[in-house]
Amino acid sequence: MLYPNTLENKLGFDTIRERLKEACVSPLGQDYVEKIRFTDNVTLIDKLLRQTTEFKQIVQYEPDFPNSNYIDVRPHLTRIRVEGLALTETEFFDLKLALRTIQECLRFLSRQKDGRSGDEDVTFPFLRELAGPVAVDKKLTDALERVIDDRGNVRDSASPELASIRRRIISEQANLRKRLDSILRQARQNGWIPDDLSLTVRGGRLVIPIAAEHKRKIKGFVHDESQTGQTVFLEPAEVFDANNEIRELEYEERREIYRILLALTDQIRPHLEDLKKAVNFLAQIDFIRAKARFAVQLEAIMPKLHDRPFVNWTNARHPLLFLSFAKQNKLVVPLSVRLDEKARILVISGPNAGGKSVALKTIGLLQYMLQCGLLVPMDDYAEMGVFQNLFIDIGDEQSLENDLSTYSSHLTAMKQFLIGANKRTLFLIDEFGTGTEPGLGGAIAEAILEDLNKSGAYGVVNTHYTNLKIMADKTSGLVNGAMRFDGEHLEPLYQLEIGRPGSSFAFEIAQKIGLPKGVIDRAKEKLGNQQVNFEKLLKELDIEKRVFSEKNLEISINQRKLAQQLAEYTALKTRLDNEQKKLINDAKQKAKTLVQEANQRIESTIHAIKENKAERDTTKQVRQELERFTQKELVPETLAIEPTKPVEEEFEKDGGAIGVGSYVRIQGQNAIGEVLSLRGKDAEIRIGDLKSNIKLNRLEKVSKKTFREATEVRDDRPRSQGMDINEKMQNFSFNLDIRGKRGEEALGEVDRFVDDALVLGYPEVRIVHGKGDGILRMLIRNHLRGYKQVARMEDEHADRGGAGVTIVKMK
Repeated sequence: MLYPNTLENKLGFDTIRERLKEACVSPLGQDYVEKIRFTDNVTLIDKLLRQTTEFKQIVQYEPDFPNSNYIDVRPHLTRIRVEGLALTETEFFDLKLALRTIQECLRFLSRQKDGRSGDEDVTFPFLRELAGPVAVDKKLTDALERVIDDRGNVRDSASPELASIRRRIISEQANLRKRLDSILRQARQNGWIPDDLSLTVRGGRLVIPIAAEHKRKIKGFVHDESQTGQTVFLEPAEVFDANNEIRELEYEERREIYRILLALTDQIRPHLEDLKKAVNFLAQIDFIRAKARFAVQLEAIMPKLHDRPFVNWTNARHPLLFLSFAKQNKLVVPLSVRLDEKARILVISGPNAGGKSVALKTIGLLQYMLQCGLLVPMDDYAEMGVFQNLFIDIGDEQSLENDLSTYSSHLTAMKQFLIGANKRTLFLIDEFGTGTEPGLGGAIAEAILEDLNKSGAYGVVNTHYTNLKIMADKTSGLVNGAMRFDGEHLEPLYQLEIGRPGSSFAFEIAQKIGLPKGVIDRAKEKLGNQQVNFEKLLKELDIEKRVFSEKNLEISINQRKLAQQLAEYTALKTRLDNEQKKLINDAKQKAKTLVQEANQRIESTIHAIKENKAERDTTKQVRQELERFTQKELVPETLAIEPTKPVEEEFEKDGGAIGVGSYVRIQGQNAIGEVLSLRGKDAEIRIGDLKSNIKLNRLEKVSKKTFREATEVRDDRPRSQGMDINEKMQNFSFNLDIRGKRGEEALGEVDRFVDDALVLGYPEVRIVHGKGDGILRMLIRNHLRGYKQVARMEDEHADRGGAGVTIVKMK
């Protein structure tokens, strides 16, 4: 149960609906936005949240998901029901694009495998479940593809009769144009027609423009004239029959097209139910994607869900305030709140303009969003329960017709709260008890709060009444909360602190505003010492708590720094000790090895001297070997490494001046070519199939042998094969999709695509690059401006891609 009927407007959910509609791309999803309803079905809420969470991943990380042609074809399907009625070419084209988008969505979801536990595990199980019962008969899509082309027209190949008619029309139009061109040339020679005028069409018939004063010099029928009346559009009598023949063929073409469309309509009619399911799936996809896109804007998440009343939120943010602040590069102060069985009702106090009402609306709006299946902006580890009833009393419901004052409207709301409150109710009351004499209002509010507490309901109330603060402190099930306030600077901090009441800071704010000190002192006297001391105590406690919190934070930071430095010192000392032991051991071992080897050398030397009886030459040679050993082991060797020289390819040079027919090489390169002509200090050379102008001082003459060897090397490369025009025409599609490709790769594909289109004579092609930031679109269009064969470029129709598609028209 929801109370009052205007709950959505009071919480701001009507604005959320509008934001979701803006995030939809078609009326299909917008209709689902209108159907959003509050529910306490936990299974349904969990399913809706998981669908949105999965789509949030797609929005953020899967650019390949189809995002265009979400066309509302429901009116077309309704028309198909009527026997003997045929859809138009435009309606069939819409149906074709919509079905294509549905098939792309189904293919995307079917290929998303997780791969960790086998093929049965899927990345998006809830979206896959949504797509499960949806099927599009391939025969239907094939029939639409066979009849309707990618520009929304009936194909020539839709029937042999249509192909024959259109060939005859083209032939007749060509003959007619030849005859009219002849007449036009003759009239231009006679000075009857200005040079800048050409053939045109009036009333579906080909005519020639002629100066009004010469219209009787050519026998024929005048179809129209210019605005000034100086030019008339005349159909010469000798082409009457040809124009009539063309008109009759056009009528015949229309009849054949209607027959084809009627047959196609009859073919689709038996599959209406399947098509309705498919279109409904497309509507759900548009709707869920809108929720996901909105969640990305809000940085919203799916909290842990409980099938009971429970609130445990961390860093929750008001959605609309978050979006508004984001535009101003400001941050929203988050809200953390917990309501459980021990503390079900939160009594928030604090100064005016301190954020109490915003906190109340944040709690109500986020709970309502969750139970409407929307992700909520808070931290990942937040927990949310589900309530059966949501009651709010924010603002007032004054009514002159019903004779309700502000306080009467509050009491009327309290009556509904007391009647409907139970253990699965969440109530929110702003400025509890205000609107009447404070003593009476406080007493009534306390009595109402007692009954609400007995009912087991959960709730949040804002108040300035001291008796309610004291009640919350002494009553089980209630807990105080305060909106923090800087008592020294008299500025709100907009932070909710649960566990203590807050002061209204009325005297302090009055003093800051500049109210006379005498007035404030008399007000304190009238209030009484007990109330003044209570407010003073709350203020002092707030200041002291803030000071001690800062000190505790400073001590905590110093302790962490000290612990980190101690750990670093211990690790460094251990590493140095280990390295010192290792160096000493290595040195000892090396010294031991050197001593042993030196002793062996000395003994060998003495033995050699004795054996050779101290001959001078032999003794000298042995001593030199001992010295070389000493130098090798004890003196480091210096190694001289000669730098390697780059290997350059050698060419046989030829003397003499460079002239036409000379063979030359570009200095610093291996390219060899032939001089075609000389122009001053420039030479035109040919390297293979490439011609280029190079400065003479950059060229050096080479021998004919060198040129021949280089040419033979190039001739060994595989030659390009011929192109089968018929095969290329059959396989060519005038639509190129380069979404997701890098700039260089995309430009390469665009070049090949445009070249093929020019070879095959296509007057118009379509390049799908997506919207994004518009970088790829700008890159492609700037590149295509370099084609002299390109006449112009323009965006596709908004329903078929808009700025995400470029239509390229050839000259």
